[in-house]
Parts: sequence; structure tokens; C-alpha cells
Amino acid sequence: MHGYSGALFYQDLVMSRKVSPGQLVRTLRSAVAGIKTEEEFEGFLADVLRSYAGHTTDEMQAIANRLFTNRLAGQIYPQAWQLVRAHDAAGHTLVVASSATSFQIEPAARELGIDNVLSTPVELRDGVGTGRIAGRTLWGEGKAAAVADFAATHGVDLQRSYGYANGTEDEAFLAEVGIPIALNPDKGLTRKATERNWPILRLRPRGNAGPREVAHTVAGYAGMFTGGYTGAVRNILGGRRAMVDGMTRDAAELTLLGAGVRINVVGKKNAESPRPAVFIFNHQSEFDLIVVGHVLRGGFTGLVKKEMATNPVFGPMLRFAGATFIDRQSEKAREKLGPVVDTLKSGTSVIVAPEGTRSLTPRLGQFKKGAFHIAMQAGVPIIPIVIRNAGEIYWRNARLIRQGTIDVAVLDPIDVSGWSLDNLDDEVERVRQLFADTMLDWPKE
Repeated sequence: MHGYSGALFYQDLVMSRKVSPGQLVRTLRSAVAGIKTEEEFEGFLADVLRSYAGHTTDEMQAIANRLFTNRLAGQIYPQAWQLVRAHDAAGHTLVVASSATSFQIEPAARELGIDNVLSTPVELRDGVGTGRIAGRTLWGEGKAAAVADFAATHGVDLQRSYGYANGTEDEAFLAEVGIPIALNPDKGLTRKATERNWPILRLRPRGNAGPREVAHTVAGYAGMFTGGYTGAVRNILGGRRAMVDGMTRDAAELTLLGAGVRINVVGKKNAESPRPAVFIFNHQSEFDLIVVGHVLRGGFTGLVKKEMATNPVFGPMLRFAGATFIDRQSEKAREKLGPVVDTLKSGTSVIVAPEGTRSLTPRLGQFKKGAFHIAMQAGVPIIPIVIRNAGEIYWRNARLIRQGTIDVAVLDPIDVSGWSLDNLDDEVERVRQLFADTMLDWPKE
């Protein structure tokens, strides 16, 4: 994770006026002086935890989930997610060991698909925090000891295990494993890793937005509105379908040009034929709609959540394009799929994000079955569009677009003629796994 997550939690405490002036002074003094021993860290953390005294477990988890969703998820290195997925695919036991408390680290571990969490224990009484530490902190030797205990309990051979860490205090932990890797190490760990001949791996963060990103974001939005308007007007004599296609195509191209974003597409022929089809895509960014518009270049409409109807940017375009807006919580949502089936039978393709909403990280959410029901009823194929690294360009909660390249793989059409309601769950999961596999092993062409 880029940056120090604990600082965000402490900032939240300060903004909530839960930190006394004396506590704030002591914390700042410790931060400036630096923490050099396990005892110093224990004193530092104990001072911070006093502000959580009286909070229930649910309240502490709610704070952590809010901060993770709004801020911290965007600080996870995209390459770190890929690294964890590679270890998972290799069948490795995944463990995160952190000097933070469990409620601070668990949202990130859950998002990364890591079930085993080792953290500094917090004292609870009847589900309420006392503001005290309940055992040894996982800092320095404490982290090394916790990892060794876990390995002994779960039959893990540490000499065949990988370990990743970034702080000087993590030297003892890395020395426990057979394959230690200094990951974005600080100066102290860089020196230790060099002395011990440990590999050093540096990941690239999204980086801070500056004037350049502001300019490209403004240009991107200007391009979208200009392209949408001119594309529709230029094709006004061709009828509504031609206007929609012109709007979609020109809006996508001018948005990408203004934003400084390039699209690298693998499997272009699958985007062109067969048509009509149900195109499904993984969804991490609002920019995905621009990406899909660029790849398909018209001939489609969308099945989207009802909230998009009031989106000030995409709402007007989606309504003009004849998109169907679905209330995901309504039991009658399936009844609205009939007109979508008719749309497909008339020759117009449909795009759907089966996850239903944008994800915080590249991790795939569960696929809803609406898109698959539609394809079965209309007798058309499903074509997966796998989008990689859109979240690096425009994260879910971002306000500014970052320049770069988005990779897209349009996979082979999937014939649904042999599917039935009895095996639909298995087929949907198979398609979801196809997305996951593609993200890990990107096709050449």
C-alpha cells in the first residue's frame, strides 16, 4: 500500500476531535523522532488506541471500512494485487502480518483475498474496546515471532516461503523466510537488503495528481461532450441509431484524446463479429464506458443500474442511447429484461457489467445472472471484454484522470445455446473465472 495507512486513521481521529492536545503533541513528537524499538512502538500505539476506548467492535470496523472504501483502496499498488493473485494461483498459503490492529488491516486483506491476518491484538471487554493493547505488538521481532508461530501451527515451511516487507524494522521477519524480498524498502531496509543480497522490488504508485492531470481531465470531459454532440448532429439524417453510434464513437475518441489515454486492444475481431451479442465487462472505473465505446464503436445499448440515469455525465447519453435502467434491489428487475431481449433480436447488441457496480480494486465481484438470462432468451452469444488497469487511470473514487494505457482483451464468443437454468450458476462462475484467468495470464493476440 502506498503511504502509511495509520496516518489516515489518526487523521480521522483528529478530524473527529477524539485526540486531546497532549496526545497530538506526543504523537507528532514520536513521528518526527522516529520509532526505533518495539517498546517505543508499543508506547506510540498505546497512545493512539486510547482514542478508540469505548468503541464497539462494529463501530471500529465501520470506521475502517469507510476509510478503506473512500481512501485506502486507492492506495493499494495495482502490481501488489497481481503479485498476491499469482501466489494464490500457485496454491500458496496467503498471510498478511501487520503491526496495525486487526480492524485497520482486515478490509485490505479481505479485498486482496487474504484469509490469514496477523495483527497487533486490541483489548476488548464485552465487545467494547478498552483502548489498550492485548498482547505483543507485531513490530520488529514481534512480527517475526508471530509469523514463526503461525508457520508452526499451520505446518508452513518458512524456508520455502516468500516474504515481502518494506520497513527497516522488518529485517527480523524477512530473515525468517527462505525467499525474502524487500518491497519498496525504506533507506534502512534497502541498506540491509543490499548487505544480505536480498532482492529489492519497487512498485509504482498511482502518484499524486497535479496540474497536468487537471488539464487532461478538463480536456477529456470537454472532448466527451463535444464528441457526443457533434457525433449525433453529423448523423442526424441517418436516424436515431446512426446518431447514437456517432455520439458513442466520437465521444469516446475525443475523450481519450483529451485525457491522454491510449487503449491497447487484443482480440479486435471478436468486437466486430458476431453481432448482435451480449458484451460483458469487468467494472472498476467510470472510464470503462469510454473504453467499451472505443472498442465496440457503436451498434449497442446498455443494461445499467438505475443510479446511472441521474449521473450528470453519462446519464443523458445513456438515456439517448436507449439504455435500460435496472433497480438491482427490486424483485421485479427481471421483468424489465423483456425489452432488452427484443433489442437484441432487432440486431442491436447490449453491454452489461455483471458485477453490478464498480469494484475498489481489480478484484472481481460476484457476477449477477441478468446478462446471461438475456443472452439465453435472445439466442445470442456472450462476448467477454476484459479491462485491465482502468483503475490506475481513473480509480472509482478519483476526481482526476491520469494519463496512461488501458489494456483490453476481447475474448472469443461464448455459445449459450446449450445452457439451461439447471446449470446456469456453474456456467456463470466459469465465465467469471475466465475473466480472472485472463487478468493473470494476459493474451498476446
